[in-house]
Amino acid sequence: MNYSGNEAQLIKLAGFDLCASRSGEPSGKAIPKISKKGNSELRFALFQAAMVATTKKPLFIRYMNQKLQGRELEKGIKKKVRTKVACKLLVIAWTLMKEHQYFNAERLMLT
Repeated sequence: MNYSGNEAQLIKLAGFDLCASRSGEPSGKAIPKISKKGNSELRFALFQAAMVATTKKPLFIRYMNQKLQGRELEKGIKKKVRTKVACKLLVIAWTLMKEHQYFNAERLMLT
């Protein structure tokens, strides 16, 4: 995910930033995982919101299906995609609050 500086700090605050444990492993073999160093309650709430969004809201259902295409058999992929959706929801909410705007799905471009 490519986010600007403020968005990256926000993601780090929630503990959604990626880190890879490299104890004794070459960096190419290290598997990145979310750090979980941030606010666990915020992370939980965002993941729950992502669960609802990816099951009830057509925009996020399409996004999830797009990300899952061809990867359905990969272990834990649904949870990874929902974590990515949770990150996006956090950035969307922060941007809306910062700019004093209402949510408009037509302006949202999920890629």
